[in-house]
Amino acid sequence: MEPQRDITSEPTCSAAAAVRKSLRPALIVSTRNVTEHTTFLRQLLVGMADESIAVALVCPPGLDLESVAPAPAAMFTHPLIDFSPMEHVGVERLAAQLEKFRPTVLHCLCERRAGLARRLARRLDMPYVLMINSLAKRIRRLSISSRRCVRIITPAETIRAHVAKSLPRFADRIAQINLGSFVSGDAMCFSTPSRLPSIVVAHPLRRVSEFANFLQAVKSLRTDSREFMVVIMGNGPAEHNLRKLVVAMDLSDVVTIVPILNPWRSVVAAGDIFVQPQPLRAFSVFLLEAMAVGTAVAACWGGVDDLLIPNQTALTFEAGNEPSIRQTLRQLLDDHDCARRLAATAQEHIRARYSVSAMISATLRTYRDAQQQVRLQPYP
Repeated sequence: MEPQRDITSEPTCSAAAAVRKSLRPALIVSTRNVTEHTTFLRQLLVGMADESIAVALVCPPGLDLESVAPAPAAMFTHPLIDFSPMEHVGVERLAAQLEKFRPTVLHCLCERRAGLARRLARRLDMPYVLMINSLAKRIRRLSISSRRCVRIITPAETIRAHVAKSLPRFADRIAQINLGSFVSGDAMCFSTPSRLPSIVVAHPLRRVSEFANFLQAVKSLRTDSREFMVVIMGNGPAEHNLRKLVVAMDLSDVVTIVPILNPWRSVVAAGDIFVQPQPLRAFSVFLLEAMAVGTAVAACWGGVDDLLIPNQTALTFEAGNEPSIRQTLRQLLDDHDCARRLAATAQEHIRARYSVSAMISATLRTYRDAQQQVRLQPYP
């Protein structure tokens, strides 16, 4: 007998497919989204492509977008000159270009471009979604439309609570969507016994003082005859002085400083130990990917710490405490079994709570809700 089809589910599936096809998001991204959050942006674009959803991208000029695949359906540059005071210039031109793409929702991926998202939403008369990634005090001064901003997304509970406190009138619009990551099959740390142990640091090069205690710990461990190498990956105004400090501490043969390379996940994956030397006020995609690829994490407590479960997903140390940093690194360098167990537990944590498919599904639901909650005139 021919099996019966469950015809009751077919209209639902067809309706869901029709809703997906009606979505045409325009993503407003910052320089940081393209350089540091490359994996997140790529996963978002790939997820939309898999659902046959056309996506537009609004980004600053002069960025290398070749690694962001697949290419969006449309790409727009704003501002035309990479100079922050120019952000408000040319919005009418940009809006006219976007109208030809016929977006149904705007998604601002970085709070730094919140003002642009609000102006475009007003000009295009459509809803928008704002993503906030940090604990910055300036959040309470963000320009946010009470009518058109239908959802504020945060990637961590720490940030969600901070935004709810800073923006109480938007508390009912805040939602947490964990960023997604693909977990490697096995932990990478100390997987090749014959290889020289390596430590990777990914941190903004803002101030030399943020690296001083870490480098002193490295120097002390070298004095104890431990052999390893260190890669510091980052960009910022302190690069020159940081290089001078490395030379002054006689660590040039141990420490290498590189810019944020593309794809930077491969740099993180090449390390046995990943170190976050200072508390971070923003969600770290570097830390997320370090756990996903299976490196053992040593991190400073006191910022956006949602990924850090002491002695489970990471070993933690005190900010500004060189002996604490030194002891933590010594434990990981000397006890490879402990490091690999730590890395494996972190991978399981990421696999269970930071799924790419869950991130894409939640984002699509947010887009659909945006269209339903705001009764604005749709495009013809």
